[in-house]
Amino acid sequence: MHHAARRNALYGWLLLLPAAVLLAAFTHLPALGALWHSLHSSPKPGRAARFVGLEHYRALLDDPVFATALVNNAWYALGTIVPSVALALGMALWVNQRIAGRGWLRLAYFTPTVLPMIAVANIWLFFYTPDYGLLDQIRSLWGGVAHNWLGSRETALPALMAVAVWKEAGFFMIFYLAALQQIAPELHEAAALEGASRWQTFWRVTFPLLMPTTLFVLVNAVINAFRMIDHVVVMTRGGPDNASTLLLYTIYETGFKFWDAGYAAAMTVVLLLVLGLVALLQFGWLDRRTHYQ
Repeated sequence: MHHAARRNALYGWLLLLPAAVLLAAFTHLPALGALWHSLHSSPKPGRAARFVGLEHYRALLDDPVFATALVNNAWYALGTIVPSVALALGMALWVNQRIAGRGWLRLAYFTPTVLPMIAVANIWLFFYTPDYGLLDQIRSLWGGVAHNWLGSRETALPALMAVAVWKEAGFFMIFYLAALQQIAPELHEAAALEGASRWQTFWRVTFPLLMPTTLFVLVNAVINAFRMIDHVVVMTRGGPDNASTLLLYTIYETGFKFWDAGYAAAMTVVLLLVLGLVALLQFGWLDRRTHYQ
């Protein structure tokens, strides 16, 4: 019996080995490489990298562009995660009902998801074009004046948020829709027999059973909030005056435009620490309050 248990454990580790190797090769080793580079100066022609310790991290504390990117990313995360998740849940509840044209409605909601972010950004560039764009055309019907949505510090970042929400909500809707279809109808019937309203049924029955899906969706939404910069590159390039720059875009510019690999690596380490803290919050606090069937 003991020999069989050890053999089964060995088989389990062998099955996990390919995934562990890939995870280490493409996640852990690059993270350690970024940490190593952050402690060294950027190599130049004729000058090798040298150890500088925490010099790059001290420079980050006095870097106004980095501080702006960090604050922008925090607002961007808040302005995309909450609306996209809430909208996805609302759309899933709507298309889960028996309504005419339900299949076409699901397709319409899901279509933005299959489009590349570059294509989505170009579509929304037309919407935001001053004078000729869709938004200004609608505003002109009520006597509104033209507005440069992407050229204004006040509206550039919210404009990018709208693009992300439009693209992501349909993707998250699919997960909520699948979860809703797994809930037994008898639970809603029992709640109705007890005199619960539709609102009470949602909060006391449906939503608690959707918490595992909500946790999964939130993890993906947080990752996307720090990962997706395609629309920033196409639409604003961080402007005007860094009003729409995000942390990953700042890392990209520092590393591949200014060729300061060490400084970009320090920013990358900070980004990894931020994502690590968010992951601890999600899995350490929210996961404990999640009911798994």
